[in-house]
Amino acid sequence: MRPRGRATEPALVHIIGKCIGWLNAAAISLAAVGLLVSLGLIGWSVVMRYGFNRAPPWVDDAVGFLLVAIVMLAAADVLRRGEHIGVDLFTSSLAGRARLWAQAWSSLAVLAAALILVVNGWQTAMFSRSLGIVTEGYLEWPVYLLMLFLPLGGLLMLLTAIEALVRLACGAPALADAPHRPEGAD
Repeated sequence: MRPRGRATEPALVHIIGKCIGWLNAAAISLAAVGLLVSLGLIGWSVVMRYGFNRAPPWVDDAVGFLLVAIVMLAAADVLRRGEHIGVDLFTSSLAGRARLWAQAWSSLAVLAAALILVVNGWQTAMFSRSLGIVTEGYLEWPVYLLMLFLPLGGLLMLLTAIEALVRLACGAPALADAPHRPEGAD
């Protein structure tokens, strides 16, 4: 049985939505694991600091690096659900073509920002790799490994923006207006 609202969704939009939805679900799952690891590390660090007076000095560095990964992996899914930063006060009052133009402009802006993240993030990561730069502090991880989350998150955002534009072009409900559906349900 098809969820309500799916009948007007073209097959191409459905297939693109499923693929991008699956990628975003995998990314948000990794972000959730990163969040749980961060919480565990912080809890362990607090116990070690106040219970045993032996705080592990590297935990703050690791949690900071995980935070970058969490944000970059989760941003596209948040955008896809329509919960990203927006000017709802203005756009909620729009109707018809004006609303479609605002949604298209928003998706194009996300597309441009995502392209910058992908291209510049990749170039910067490869430059850091070629120089062998490592992080300062206790861990001394290769910086390029951390920087790779920028183009990865940008790619996820890029795909989500493309999905939003395809939806608009095909007359399907916009991502924010589409009925929420679990990714495995059909």
